[in-house]
Amino acid sequence: MDAQIKKGILEMCLLKKLSQNDYYGYTLMQEMRKVFTDVNDSTFYAILRRLNKEGKTETYFGKESLGPKRKYYRITDFGIRDLNSSVRDWKELQNIVKQIGID
Repeated sequence: MDAQIKKGILEMCLLKKLSQNDYYGYTLMQEMRKVFTDVNDSTFYAILRRLNKEGKTETYFGKESLGPKRKYYRITDFGIRDLNSSVRDWKELQNIVKQIGID
């Protein structure tokens, strides 16, 4: 799959997962790897860092475990608006492609 297309889809999917629940970064990455089996861990983390830098997510530290503090990600209001816009764009693109005859 084209890297640019995958990048946009990954971002939308990560935001969707975060709209359903806050996630510890590693747990979120494991969930995403179930469906994006060919994506490197570093790619997921790079997108999460960018989403955070853009204000679409925010982080917080959870209760301490036996090891180091765990960083959790949650979606922001801006992230929800961006996700909704991306989903609208995705659906519009699907309709356009179907009109051309690609299912």
